[in-house]
Amino acid sequence: MQRVFSGIQPSGIPTLGNYLGAIRNWVKLQDSHECIFCVVDLHAITVWQEPAALRQQSLEMTAILLACGIDPNKHILFLQSAVRAHAQLAWIFNCVARLGWLNRMTQFKDKAGKDREAASSGLFVYPNLMAADIHAYHATRVPVGDDQRQHLELANDIAQKFNHDYGVDFFPNIEPLIMGPAARVMSLRDGTKKMSKSDPSDQSRINLNDDAETIALKIRRAKTDPLPVPSDVSELAERPEARNLVGIYAALTETDPASVLQAHGGTGFGSFKAALTELLVDQLSPIAAETRRLLEDEASLLQILRSGSERAAAIADPIVAEAERLVGFVGG
Repeated sequence: MQRVFSGIQPSGIPTLGNYLGAIRNWVKLQDSHECIFCVVDLHAITVWQEPAALRQQSLEMTAILLACGIDPNKHILFLQSAVRAHAQLAWIFNCVARLGWLNRMTQFKDKAGKDREAASSGLFVYPNLMAADIHAYHATRVPVGDDQRQHLELANDIAQKFNHDYGVDFFPNIEPLIMGPAARVMSLRDGTKKMSKSDPSDQSRINLNDDAETIALKIRRAKTDPLPVPSDVSELAERPEARNLVGIYAALTETDPASVLQAHGGTGFGSFKAALTELLVDQLSPIAAETRRLLEDEASLLQILRSGSERAAAIADPIVAEAERLVGFVGG
C-alpha cells in the first residue's frame, strides 16, 4: 500500500468545504492506502492562538475526524506537536530550502497581507514544516487542493536538494492526490470566495457541528440571484452563487452539476434550497451528534491521540534519526 499523509489545522470547526474537499476523501482512502492523519497544531501557531482555545479546538478536530469515519485502529490519528520528529526534520529542511524558493510561495503573500514585516517567521517557513510532516514518514501520496500544490512541489524540491547535497536517495518523491468533485466549496455569502472556517461571518459557511435548524437557516439565507435554477451547465458560468449551491448538491450526491440541473432546472431556488437542506441534514447531522458524544469523554479522545502519536513516532523517529546521521549529527 502507498503511504498517505495529510493534516488539518485545529484553528476552528471544519466546514462543509473541508468535509467535501478533504475529510470525506480521507475516509475513502482508508480502504486502499496506509493513512497517517495529523491535527497540525504546530502549523496553527504560525498565527496567534489563545492556548486554552487551541487545546479545545485540537480535541474538537479529533472528535470531528473520528465522527466523519477516520478509523484510529486501522490507521494513525495524532497531534503534530506530540511527535518531535516533525520539528527536528523541519529545522534541517529550514537549512536546505532556499529563501528564493520561499519568497515565491503565494500563500505566504496572501496570509501576510500588506504588513509582511509583522508576520511571524514561522508563517514564512510554514512550507518547510509541511515538507517535514510528509517526509518524516516517507509518505508518497498527499491529498491536496490546488492551493497546496505549490507547497507540495517545494517539498519535492527540498527532498531532491537534500538527496543531492548528501549523495543519497533517501527521501522519495511525493505525488498529489486530487480527489472529489467539490474540491472548492465557496462562501454562502459570496460565491467568488472559498468557504473558510476563518471567515468573520458564520453565515458564510456550514460547520460540521451545526444542528439541523442552523443548517436550514444558513441555506435559506444563502445568497442567490433572482433567476430560477438553470437547466444547462453553461448558464452557471456567470452565476457564482447558483454554481456553488449546485456544486454542493452534486458533491453530496456524488454526481455532477449536469445531473443536478436535469432534475432541478427551471425550479425556483426556494424549492432547490429545501432539497439541498434535506441532503445536508441527512449527511451532517450524524456527524454533529457523534462529535458531541465523543467530546463528552475527553479521556478516551486523549488515549486515541496518545496511541496515535506513539505509532506515528515509531515510523518517523528512525527516518529522522537517519536524516540526522546523514547530515553529520553525532546523536544522543
